[in-house]
Amino acid sequence: QVEVVESGGGSVQPGGSLRLSCAASGSIFSIYVMGWYRQAPGKQRESVAVITAGGTTNYADSVKGRFTISRDNAKNTVYLQMNSLKPEDTAVYYCNARPPKGTGGSVYWGQGTQVTVSS
Repeated sequence: QVEVVESGGGSVQPGGSLRLSCAASGSIFSIYVMGWYRQAPGKQRESVAVITAGGTTNYADSVKGRFTISRDNAKNTVYLQMNSLKPEDTAVYYCNARPPKGTGGSVYWGQGTQVTVSS
């Protein structure tokens, strides 16, 4: 059984920074695509940033230049560094682990961590 656990959420003022961490158990981490998603109240869950096993990244337009996703395969951990936070970044942030395209395997989600940006 694979477990995905997020940490690092909290409250911050606009313009502030937070770093989210996601630890994944099991041997899948080094080959899986890892991603961060978020869901604001009344809105659909959306992709924020994704990183492949090889380190290729992709970001939502709304966070480009402000957020950075990275991974440490030795620690089975993926990070999301969030800078210049805005009130519209307020949401529950979820970590996702999925197999590479064209391969089989399960998709895993964490329980979510709340990020609140408010003055």
